[in-house]
Amino acid sequence: MQIKMKLYNKINFNLTSIAASVILFAGSCSERLDIQPYQSIGADVALLTESDVNASLIGCYDGVQSTSVYGGDIQLYYELFANKDAINFTGTFAPLNDMYNALMASNNSYAAATWIQSYNAINRCNNVLSATDKVTSSPDNKARVEGEATFLRASMYYDLVRLYAKAYGDGDYAANPGVPLVITPTTSISESNFVSRNTVKEVYDFVIAELTKARDLLPEENSRYVTKFAASAMLSRVYLTLGNYAASRDAADFVITNSGKNLAAPFIDLWFTQILGGGETPDEYIFYMKVTTQDGANDLNTFFGRTIPSIPGTGGRSDCKIKPAFINLYEPGDERGEFFIPGGTNMYTMKHLDTYGDVPVIRLAEMYLNRAESNKRLGTTVGATPEEDISAIRERSGLAPVTGTIELDDIILERKLELAFEGHNLPDVKRLKTSVSGIPWNSPKLIFPIPQRETDVNKNLVQNEGY
Repeated sequence: MQIKMKLYNKINFNLTSIAASVILFAGSCSERLDIQPYQSIGADVALLTESDVNASLIGCYDGVQSTSVYGGDIQLYYELFANKDAINFTGTFAPLNDMYNALMASNNSYAAATWIQSYNAINRCNNVLSATDKVTSSPDNKARVEGEATFLRASMYYDLVRLYAKAYGDGDYAANPGVPLVITPTTSISESNFVSRNTVKEVYDFVIAELTKARDLLPEENSRYVTKFAASAMLSRVYLTLGNYAASRDAADFVITNSGKNLAAPFIDLWFTQILGGGETPDEYIFYMKVTTQDGANDLNTFFGRTIPSIPGTGGRSDCKIKPAFINLYEPGDERGEFFIPGGTNMYTMKHLDTYGDVPVIRLAEMYLNRAESNKRLGTTVGATPEEDISAIRERSGLAPVTGTIELDDIILERKLELAFEGHNLPDVKRLKTSVSGIPWNSPKLIFPIPQRETDVNKNLVQNEGY
């Protein structure tokens, strides 16, 4: 109950100042309500000047911020997919129920929406990357624009191949079909657009090359937009997926050592970015989707959230109930284990209660966990020992540091507890080659179908097994 009392006390202290700041913000922005939505301007007029390219780059962020992409749905899928051990899903959306029960069909509307919106965001990035010659104000600005669009496009392809293709290690990834790599703008549809699926290896090779390029182009500071540290963090995640532990460790160490970011303490300071923070994003967030009362949405809140009458600003459908067996994995005194709230006879995570909370995609704690796991597997101590990294995570949550030698299984468990319900469960099941609710990591049931609407039109797209 201690962490809940902290929340209630902070809310009572902050509500008046937050309300005042919202009023001031609304008053100062009233004259800008007639701004054109640049993300929807046609390609024939959008990319004539540097200003147009910059505006279209904002459209790229708008694309990845879609609820069907990083606005929550991709993270939701990774947590919900067949995860009956931790979640009791009681929602009424049939496509999500099918996902939860590992009984998806080729016409699953959520699978189709994420495919469509991901390629929509990719095409926006392709448009920007085709017009970087229009950015002439300075070499730094040109590099920044190219780096941002390159990063966003590569990130989309990384999650597309994780969702719609066999995992790395499942058969021959140099032969397994991945997803189509479309890297030039699509301005009209003809038979030339009926592309085939690149191999899983080709997609991963592309993602690594593009993220490396983005890291070298991006600045260290870039307001709320992506930086070289976001690219390095995403590279660490990709390398961990592929079992390249040295590269994952080094990328994570680069972020921890050079980004200037710190683990937020106490744990509650990572969440309630609108309710408690007045819209300020926690410093620990490295790559995130910004949500405000004017723009953006948070589908993790939609499905994991719940309206708590005593906490103004909360909301959600209450669809994802957290099972006691999962909560019982936390040690006594662990603030993360207290970060659940009852609703009737059910329990809900407190991470996604904030209706207008930002959506974290990567935060610094993941880098500590990546470095710890990689160092442990390799028998190295680059940056810190695994014990030191895991101690930093534990101490932030009110636990004692590690004593003695930590085992790999302990690091994996710490990862599970720290990153719960943020979009890591299914990817970790696949890379660690375990199972989820009795379904083995390489089951075709744990792979999305290529949307039927796509295969009906494009006969070059080979459907996944079981669909």
